[in-house]
Amino acid sequence: MRIAFITVIGLHGIIHLFGFLKAFGLSEFNAISEPISKPFGIIWLLTFILFAVVVFLLSIQSHYWWKIGSVGVIISQFLILNYWSDAKFGTIVNLIIFVSIVLAYLTFRFKSKVSDETAKMFENSNTIETYILTEKMISGLPAVVQKWLLNSGTIGKEAVCNIYIEQDLQMLMKPEQKDWSNAKAKQYFTIEPPAFNWSVNLKMNPLLDVVGRDKFENGQGEMTIKLFSLFPIANAKNNQKVNQATLQRYLAEIVWFPSSALSHYISWETIDEYSAKATMEYRGTKGSGVFHFDETGNFKKFVAMRYKDANDTEATEWTVTANKTEERNGIKIPVELKAEWKLENHNWTWLKLKITAIKYNLRKMPEA
Repeated sequence: MRIAFITVIGLHGIIHLFGFLKAFGLSEFNAISEPISKPFGIIWLLTFILFAVVVFLLSIQSHYWWKIGSVGVIISQFLILNYWSDAKFGTIVNLIIFVSIVLAYLTFRFKSKVSDETAKMFENSNTIETYILTEKMISGLPAVVQKWLLNSGTIGKEAVCNIYIEQDLQMLMKPEQKDWSNAKAKQYFTIEPPAFNWSVNLKMNPLLDVVGRDKFENGQGEMTIKLFSLFPIANAKNNQKVNQATLQRYLAEIVWFPSSALSHYISWETIDEYSAKATMEYRGTKGSGVFHFDETGNFKKFVAMRYKDANDTEATEWTVTANKTEERNGIKIPVELKAEWKLENHNWTWLKLKITAIKYNLRKMPEA
């Protein structure tokens, strides 16, 4: 789809080049029957250059192509109006490009909003003095949690204060959906205070784009999903169920930064030899879940009773399972996981996640 769009813009630009060539007597351009003056010929050339730049920016997947494209469309339409009888059908192409520009701008604005939120989140995080985790520090935790922290390689390393993660996703938005949709996501965490901002770009099909953002900050959660970055599909916030659900998500995802198991807002309770219950409470929001580990101390799964959305009357069993564990930055973490809801008649596996990049203790926030 992107290649077809680039091709259309390229051809549209070349047509404008012929207007310049005709104005300077370098080529016949019978599609325009009227003579073209040299000043107008320069404008035709300028429009060609603008569309050529748009083609280049699209080919390198720049997020800023819409800025040049909007100028190109305006000038192109000005030319079309001046040569309306011959060039009026070019309006259709300009309309297609214009709609794409609007959608690109809305996506750019959405990503800018996420970037601003993340920058503020990092600014609000407390500066944590560097310290090394020791076995003595974890001695008060359940034995299985201690085993996990030792096995992960966390002991003897700096405690993590912030995290940046890139993810490849496969998603089923509804239980009855058959085909997986591919997506990419970026996620930022801070430990003190506990917060995350997760943004996703989902391709439902070649024509259908969905963007989404989950956020947990100041003990409150927010879930936003938009079609074409414009039409809200879901927008839940300032709701106790959403607050708890996003807190539980944060709790489940500490498996990517195990040192936060020592955080003052998380308490632990032994269940058995291979599992422990964690309860997180922060600024009036409270939630819990059970961490399960194997005999060596690798994380296996997290299980919690969680609300799927703000309209649920009852919590549903939600499970996050590790499919693959690897060492990243010297710490052993699950890098491939799946998430599922337990429905009445079957389990709905709605997410498959693969970590493609993870960074700890950033001095500078990466671009969103």
